[in-house]
Amino acid sequence: MKTLLNIIWLVFGGFVLALGYFVAGIVCCLLIVTIPWGIASFRIASYTLWPFGRTIIEKPGGGGVFTLLGNVIWLLVAGIWIAIGHVVTALAMAITIVGIPLAIANLKLIPVSLMPLGKQIVPSNRPFVTTYR
Repeated sequence: MKTLLNIIWLVFGGFVLALGYFVAGIVCCLLIVTIPWGIASFRIASYTLWPFGRTIIEKPGGGGVFTLLGNVIWLLVAGIWIAIGHVVTALAMAITIVGIPLAIANLKLIPVSLMPLGKQIVPSNRPFVTTYR
């Protein structure tokens, strides 16, 4: 079922969203200062291509002052606008019954699009550890 939903997602918007994140990652990597946001954009692009069967968690040991500062800068510069785009796209997808799971997947992208630094994408069917001991 996940594979079918991922294929439908890819055709009806996932490819375009991933392409946008990929282009943003390239632009961010062109400037040396914005490389962390570029890497985060590539991570989001891979998640956007195939979201069903994966989830987002906090990266173990990923929190810190620089992560928080980077997320605040991202939120003010791009995160708000990307999140608004995801909400609008989710509303458009939720009009049909087939689009409801796609709308939910689009809403799952909002937290990582708002604050991408310090996040990790993991398979949702395997247990994972959220902190180091």
